[in-house]
Formats: sequence, structure tokens, C-alpha cells
Amino acid sequence: MKTPAIYILTNAHHSVLYVGVTSHLIRRIYEHRNHFVKGFTQKYNVDRWVYFERFEDMYSAISREKQLKAWRRQWKEELVSRFNPCWEDLWLRYGDPESSSG
Repeated sequence: MKTPAIYILTNAHHSVLYVGVTSHLIRRIYEHRNHFVKGFTQKYNVDRWVYFERFEDMYSAISREKQLKAWRRQWKEELVSRFNPCWEDLWLRYGDPESSSG
């Protein structure tokens, strides 16, 4: 889906949170999951997708990304918990080609 979006990724222990922005959410999450993205997410094995928001335009998505990056960790955790209470890996629901809704 080519729609501007922000997303939050974490690692297996939820000790790291990463906020990103993209125009192609599924492709970008796939890149993170397969460690094609060099840098922070690869270094800290951040590959579990736990949150996202879609936007009408990239300007709005980038503004929201900047806002979330400035937030305290606790606020981000609360945001994820309201959206995804069990912190399940959303790839299994939205991105996995084997899933019914992927």
C-alpha cells in the first residue's frame, strides 16, 4: 500500500523503540524485518512492528513522526498499548503474505 504512514518498531524484549516514516508501509517493514536497513534498527535488532498511523500526505506523516520522536518513552509505550495491548507483531496480521489479510 503506497500511503504515507508512521510506524513504531521494537525488539524482542521491548527495550528499544524506533519511530519511522514511509510512503510504502509494508515494503518498509519488510526491509526492517529482513535487516536490509543499515543503522539503528539493524544494530539493535529492532524488527517487530507494533504501531502505525496512515496519513493523507507525506507532510502530515513527517510532522507526526517528529512529534512522536520528541515524546517521552512512556508516552510512546502508552500509545502502543492503547492501539496494540499485547504488543503483537503486526506483520503477522498485515504484512505476512501467508496471512488472510496480508
